[in-house]
Amino acid sequence: MAEAYDTLIIGAGMSGLAAGIRLAYFDQRVGILERHKTIGGLNSFYRAGGRDYDVGLHAVTNFTPKGAKKGPLSRLLRQLRFQWEDFALAPQQQSRIAFPGVNLAFSNDIRLLESEIARCFPHQVAAFANLRSQVLDYDDLDQSAFEISTRKVLGQIFSDPLLIEMLLCPLMWYGNARVHDMDWGQFCIMFRSIFLEGFARPMRGVRLILKHLVKKFRSLGGQLLLRHGVKQIVSEHGRAVGVILDDGREIQAKRILSSAGWVETQRMMGEVDEVGNESAGQLTFIETITTLNCQPAKLGLSDTIVFYNDSDRFDWRPPQHDLCDLRTGVVCSPNNYLYDDNEQLQDGIIRITSIANFDRWSSLAEADYRREKLVWYDRSSDSAVRFVPEFRHHAIDTDMFTPKTIQRFTWHDNGAVYGAPQKRLDGRTQLENVYVCGTDQGFVGIVGAIISGISIANQYCLK
Repeated sequence: MAEAYDTLIIGAGMSGLAAGIRLAYFDQRVGILERHKTIGGLNSFYRAGGRDYDVGLHAVTNFTPKGAKKGPLSRLLRQLRFQWEDFALAPQQQSRIAFPGVNLAFSNDIRLLESEIARCFPHQVAAFANLRSQVLDYDDLDQSAFEISTRKVLGQIFSDPLLIEMLLCPLMWYGNARVHDMDWGQFCIMFRSIFLEGFARPMRGVRLILKHLVKKFRSLGGQLLLRHGVKQIVSEHGRAVGVILDDGREIQAKRILSSAGWVETQRMMGEVDEVGNESAGQLTFIETITTLNCQPAKLGLSDTIVFYNDSDRFDWRPPQHDLCDLRTGVVCSPNNYLYDDNEQLQDGIIRITSIANFDRWSSLAEADYRREKLVWYDRSSDSAVRFVPEFRHHAIDTDMFTPKTIQRFTWHDNGAVYGAPQKRLDGRTQLENVYVCGTDQGFVGIVGAIISGISIANQYCLK
């Protein structure tokens, strides 16, 4: 007889683990199935050359300080019954949006960005106040807001196109699956999470968050099953009855919650044979990681994160004719957070992210792939040092991951970091007891993914 669960969760990323914890609190028999040998999905980690590396973590967004009663971070702590200290989040020092001749600094205090806009765009101060008011009034569950063009809305608010591009840059980089434009709903979510709440990071990186999630899940009786990839969701009369694993084994379940992505879940239900169209996300990245023999601040880099763009127009789309597009990028230093008691990471770290073309990276032969990684490490660094101090002569170690790495950790088609462009806020699928959570439900980032898992579990799996 096949194993049976109250709820099966596909994917041991942040949303899947959070949903599992929430359900286990209510004495459900919960199993989390993960195809990979490790947990975390995009927000995972690995070890190379004696050093630990985060895969996806630049920053935990939606940060609020200890004692805050409102906001997604406070909500997840209550729902999963964690203490604020468990995640040991240290706030950012200061970040920056860098365009040619114009820099806008921002921090976890919106007043800094407001003062920067007053300095650089004095005629747009009232417009920015108007934007902030509209964002605060936005309803997170309003699906119609995901059908509105952000560029159109911002064009009606601001008279200076450069400020529009500068505001879009960090929000698209950290949470936009749509090419060129952004859904208004997604813009509001990201504006709140980055500008009105802010960035933070555990000193020990993403592994600390994952450790607490897994420990809590297992302590409540949940079963985490690694190397258990799902080949098919089995249904009868419009309802799922279980899954078939890659190795042919069957597991039964009363309901299924998938964090694998919308297109990937549809494929498991037999609805999608091949994906090479607009239904799957196209935006993916390379990221270089440079370990330094000193702290980045000693080289003049004290910003936590720098979002740069080398022209007045921010072009958010995969490159068509090359492996990467270096016109825009992100430079992050995990050293530049305000850790407790003046603690500091042992090594200096600089991470540079650039937009990439999945098809071109995945089609390379192994020898060509290794060579191109070296080539694009240099090119990506060349691009970044136009906006941050030169750092390479202090390098003592380097590494790099590509869209192929991202696909291996997430199993998303095209290595799409932010999933499919069309989000499903209600989490429903065509099977009445199968739901999606995570990126394709509409919430991105670590806190957003956790809230997504909690929300879908509360709404559909506890009744």
